[in-house]
Amino acid sequence: MSQSMLLQLQLLLLLFTSCWRGITSSPTDDSAARSGHGERGEPGFEEQHQDSYSTFASEFFESRYMTEEGYPFPTAPPVDPFARIKVSDCGVTKGCFRYGKPGCDAETCDYFLSYRRIGADVEFELSADTDGWVAVGFSSDKKMGGDDVMGCVHDDNGRVRIHHFYNVGQWAKEIKRNPARDEEGIFENNRVTCRFKRPVYVSREETIVDLHLSWYYLFAWGPAIQGSITRHDIDTPPVSDHMISIYNYEDVFMPSAAYQTFSSPFCLLLIVALTFYLLMGTP
Repeated sequence: MSQSMLLQLQLLLLLFTSCWRGITSSPTDDSAARSGHGERGEPGFEEQHQDSYSTFASEFFESRYMTEEGYPFPTAPPVDPFARIKVSDCGVTKGCFRYGKPGCDAETCDYFLSYRRIGADVEFELSADTDGWVAVGFSSDKKMGGDDVMGCVHDDNGRVRIHHFYNVGQWAKEIKRNPARDEEGIFENNRVTCRFKRPVYVSREETIVDLHLSWYYLFAWGPAIQGSITRHDIDTPPVSDHMISIYNYEDVFMPSAAYQTFSSPFCLLLIVALTFYLLMGTP
């Protein structure tokens, strides 16, 4: 290779090196810019950069996630705070017990209870004509005492909360260990209504029973004082006439005391006899 060609190559390499240095910055230049010197380090540059970024971010968020009214998008549609109890499912996809006037439903019965299995849980729905509390007890007999009880209590703040009790004789003692979850409750139209789930299987304990076994169900409701339950409304609360299994969905109606008189066979026979006597007249 001739000497002139070598000289041209050296000049070309020198020109390339100069251009490369012009379009890149050295570590020293970068540190100077970060310390407040040089083009990017001039006073106010970083603040202006942050302000510009914040403005861009807010505008981007508003254009992407805000509606014309200024609410986050998408907005959740309005929902009923408590889904109404469907009695049409009774005896089909859930078991139900109704106590009160014939033909009553969850909003008109003196007392209403439903149960259904959801995975490893049992969902209960309770409702009663009271401003205090409504409860269900799980008993090995038909008597109050030694029973696992779940109650929904309306407190002075207007909230309905689920509590766990254990019947000691005729007295319901509140238990700290509460197996309820996914709790919902509402007080409306002078009715306490609630919904909650409870595991089918629980670790063995005296105050909590396994719901996979069959139990007599005790139905009770009554007034509350400052969120604490008092004696139930009626002297003899209704009880299921047989043991209930969560694997069998029944739809059971029990007439309240006001309707039991005329549903008794003896009373009906007596009415017929008296009517016949009055129609025939005395001899």
